Amino acid sequence: MSGAGNLAAQSLFNTAAEAKITKLIRKMTLDEKIAVIHASSSFTSGGVKRLGIPEITTSDGPHGVRPEHGRDWVLDEGVDDAGTYLPTGNTLAATWNPTLGYAYGSVLGSEANYRSKDIILGPGINIIRSPLNGRNFEYLSEDPYLIAKMAVGYIKGVQDQGVSACVKHYAANNEEADRGTVNVLMSERALREIYLPGFKAAVQEGQVNSIMGSYNKFRGQHATHSAYLVNTILKGEWGFKGLLMSDWGSVHDTKEALLNGTDLEMGTDLVLMNSTVSQTASNGGKVHEDLYSQFFMADAAKAMVKNGSIKEAVIDEKVRRILRVMLKTHMLDGKRIKGVYNSKNHQATALKVAEEGIVLLKNEGGLLPLSAAGLKSVAVIGENATRENAMGGGSSQVKAKYEITPLEGLKNLLGKETPVKYAQGYKIALNQQADSALIQQAVTAARSADVAIIYCGWTHGYDYSKWDNNAYDAEGVDKPNLDMPFGQNELIKAVLEANPKTIVVLMGGGPIDISGWVDHAAAIVEGWYPGMEGGNALAKVLFGQVNPSGKLPMTFPKKLEDSPAHHLGEFPGKNGEVHYNEGIFVGYRYFDTFKVKPQYAFGHGLSYTTFTYSAMSVKRNGNAVTVKVKLKNSGSRAGAEVLQLYVKQNQTKIEKPEKELKAFRKIFLKAGEEQLVEFQLTADAFKYYDETQKGWLTAPGSFNIMLGSASDDIRGERTVL
Repeated sequence: MSGAGNLAAQSLFNTAAEAKITKLIRKMTLDEKIAVIHASSSFTSGGVKRLGIPEITTSDGPHGVRPEHGRDWVLDEGVDDAGTYLPTGNTLAATWNPTLGYAYGSVLGSEANYRSKDIILGPGINIIRSPLNGRNFEYLSEDPYLIAKMAVGYIKGVQDQGVSACVKHYAANNEEADRGTVNVLMSERALREIYLPGFKAAVQEGQVNSIMGSYNKFRGQHATHSAYLVNTILKGEWGFKGLLMSDWGSVHDTKEALLNGTDLEMGTDLVLMNSTVSQTASNGGKVHEDLYSQFFMADAAKAMVKNGSIKEAVIDEKVRRILRVMLKTHMLDGKRIKGVYNSKNHQATALKVAEEGIVLLKNEGGLLPLSAAGLKSVAVIGENATRENAMGGGSSQVKAKYEITPLEGLKNLLGKETPVKYAQGYKIALNQQADSALIQQAVTAARSADVAIIYCGWTHGYDYSKWDNNAYDAEGVDKPNLDMPFGQNELIKAVLEANPKTIVVLMGGGPIDISGWVDHAAAIVEGWYPGMEGGNALAKVLFGQVNPSGKLPMTFPKKLEDSPAHHLGEFPGKNGEVHYNEGIFVGYRYFDTFKVKPQYAFGHGLSYTTFTYSAMSVKRNGNAVTVKVKLKNSGSRAGAEVLQLYVKQNQTKIEKPEKELKAFRKIFLKAGEEQLVEFQLTADAFKYYDETQKGWLTAPGSFNIMLGSASDDIRGERTVL
């Protein structure tokens, strides 16, 4: 077995490791124990040099190792920190390919090793509850099953490199602007069926080493030190043996943090952070070390042990969990994997994820794929065609070795033979409205070209140094609405009228209101934030060198009011509280059950070929069900289809969604090729959480097994009793 395989096989808990940890803890003074459980700088926690216990070095983020920070929140200069910028989380989820999830995690783990990072702060797996959440681009899906499958692959990819993944943010962190104060109130059933399964899978299937607590309150208690979320569920029911760290500044009470399962306090609150920044400037760039002693789990924790209000054994348990992770990842014996940085293979993974994640939303009249043969000119329109995104979005920013923009990708593919004329079309600037002069330039370019391509949509923000009203996909902000900013709607309408052969490519972190022109556009593509190779991937999809196979990991509503969080629940919170009144009816569960037609359904994604489903069979074996179907590529191009298996319960008094995703497979077939695909459903696929009995039950009645290409495109259905 390889070294990586040995790392994967190691458990966070074994007898020999526990004995070694016990010996180390007995040698530690109280001061040394306290030093280990709180930050020692912006991205490190304390170590014990005399005992060979190093500091833990953490790094964002979920789609690339963050630019190098000095110990005191200042970006370093002249260091080799320009690496692989992977497509963002929603792009990865849109691949519906857990194998790519593993490859993605492997890149992060390898590059974290190269940069001497012990914990990579990802993946982010919070449910996409509202399309307005500014951090949706980092996350994966509205569906807990899809999240679980993609996250487990990612985690194993990271940790097979000997680096710890850190799943975040636990739990119910679904809005950004008021994340530090909002109190989340939801039903127990919604918690168990929607918001926790991804975290449970991360622990029990992915064996994740660390988890990050979230900023928000949950039922009145801050989630990072929620007795129910942490002690009862995470460490109790799920048996998590790793470390729970705080988000940066998410600890608010020393005693709660000590007693309710917070193992490591990172970061600082805004007051202390501002103090840190000011003292850095007045102290020659050095933060006074006593600032870190002001953390809740520093001097205050020591004092509680000294006065007897907290037993030292509580501190020991936290140190034990931290040392477990150190042992598993060879931090104590110096045998860590060396790592590779920004290799050709890593760049190839970035390209592959982008290629499989790009979603073809609409393609009327076969406008796509384009053919370079005979193409005399292309008009490229929109500032998103030339915009680099790696350093956007807040804490997930990545310093990319390079980033191929959409315009560069087209030029790389077409070469010098086909003229490409660029028109900006709109300005990404604060409060910018439609610019008639720029629109006219775009119209002129489109009218004189064989085909026009508009790159439009969301943006991380104009000024990366601050989070302001111009940032739509970023940490710490939420979108005000789903309206396309910067006068882009006016631009798109004008260009579509000037040239019907116009392709609209949406960029960004998720849904946007396109209702004003969607009926007039023949071809629409969702490009997300596709990473350092994104421009090449987009060009390959548009020109048919890659057959699109991405599927939407979230529902695109026609208008904001159609989203369940806004129609039934609340978003954002009001007066410090947010009520998840939509309960379990999140995403497609709501749209399908309440018969609300979306703009594009969950799981939707077109191809340049066609797929035929046949010979579907369902067989029950005790509590398990075997589902078989023949899938044929009935078109003329090689391609991939994502078979989505949904379960619907019939004739039950229990409130249930119309259907729920319980399995999926991505199948690659050559033209004319056919394959028998088999699914195995366990008893868990048919259960719901019963709040009265506080457990998972199967309601009486029959179930329909539904196979399809999207949640609104079911190709076969059978009943099982």
